[in-house]
Amino acid sequence: MAELHWMAAYELAAMIHRRELKPSELMAATIARIERLNPQLSAFCAMRSDLAMAEARALDERIAHGDDVGPLAGLPLGVKDLEGVAGMATTFGSLPFKHNLAPEDSIEVARLRAAGAIVVGKTNTPEFGHTAFTRNLLFGVSRNPWNPDRTPGGSSGGSSAAIAAGMVPLATASDWGGSIRIPACYTGAFGIKSTQGLIPARARLGMTQWVDFAVVGPITRTVRDAALYLDATVGYHPSDPASLPHPGLSYSATIDRLPKHLRVAFHPDFGRLVDPGVRIEIERAAAAFKEMGHELTVLDEPVIETAHAWRTIGSFQSLADLGGYFAGHEHEFGRSFIAGVQAAAKTTARDYGDAYRVRTQFNEWMRSVFERFDLLLTPMLPTEAFNAAGPPPKVIDGIAIEDPMHALTFSYPFNFSGHPAATVRAGFGVNRLPCGLQIVAERHRDDLVMQAAYAYEQVRPWNNRWPKV
Repeated sequence: MAELHWMAAYELAAMIHRRELKPSELMAATIARIERLNPQLSAFCAMRSDLAMAEARALDERIAHGDDVGPLAGLPLGVKDLEGVAGMATTFGSLPFKHNLAPEDSIEVARLRAAGAIVVGKTNTPEFGHTAFTRNLLFGVSRNPWNPDRTPGGSSGGSSAAIAAGMVPLATASDWGGSIRIPACYTGAFGIKSTQGLIPARARLGMTQWVDFAVVGPITRTVRDAALYLDATVGYHPSDPASLPHPGLSYSATIDRLPKHLRVAFHPDFGRLVDPGVRIEIERAAAAFKEMGHELTVLDEPVIETAHAWRTIGSFQSLADLGGYFAGHEHEFGRSFIAGVQAAAKTTARDYGDAYRVRTQFNEWMRSVFERFDLLLTPMLPTEAFNAAGPPPKVIDGIAIEDPMHALTFSYPFNFSGHPAATVRAGFGVNRLPCGLQIVAERHRDDLVMQAAYAYEQVRPWNNRWPKV
């Protein structure tokens, strides 16, 4: 039982179904590990330990009686504190919402629970998920298990820290500009930003969002674990008008069916700065696809800058979503957060239109890529994890970057375009912290991203090395 915390979710699920492990045994070990490690890492911001143990014991009884308990039966689940768990506060990492009790589960959480997963607690997030590191006025700073002085990323930093520290085998996350892939990369985990609408989401604070950047999804220790997660959560839901029909396949059943002789493009930098130590590891990781028998082409063509346009559109959505909550509570919000959102009030219709024209130009570049290639590879991030309390790097390889967003230069463009993108561990930089390779495919080819990630994982396995916390 000593190594349960490092076992993959699919392995634990199989043990439970074979009656080699009771859900209550796994849950007891999980809670004990969280209680031991969380004071150092602040991955979890709220727990429901007693309820989780009661649900695990009830599941013990159902399994003993031969009931059908679902593919995720007994797996402890961490839920990012941007989505609802019935009866728990959804604080969004924000002081004014510290008592914001959720009346029901989010769609994603409800589906995971229906598949047998048991929510153990909520994971920390920056205020409304607005930064690439995890810090807020309610719960403080989350830390990276590989080095607690560094960030586990954001905005799903609590989830990534929980996965990389072996606290839970599954955790929910969400990605508006990289918030699944950034923390997964910085902690050496696997994360996928799916095609928008693949996993449904409910309206936040009573308003259906019109900007289609954000998705919800998993951070896991293996690709197969994420396939189990997707199988449990994808498909249309009437509460989300943008949700897609079920793709008509099982990601778990098709994960090992990567086609042969794919045309793979690798763009090493988008014309921007990448730390030399990270670049070396990314180039080695991309070469694995050539070693697997695929045709690898290195691209050096210019890529349009999307940071300002992404920020213009996203900030205006945030102001529409949250502006009504600011009056009389300005002092309770983080200063940089509220200042950034309020600045969107100056956005004009022309600004918005110009931003969408940039989006169109980037989409046309992506169209040209997938007319020539089956997959696109990029670095996930240009640096290793930075200071736990922020800010993101302002200098890369001794050179000042023009825009702070360039520290995240490979994440937000694919929220802009809507293409599925995943991060796999490429190696370790000079500071011995993980760095990641990003795998991108055409829209609705999440299956191909998963297959490519799984094939890479087989030739460059990472699940045998995790931090000694």
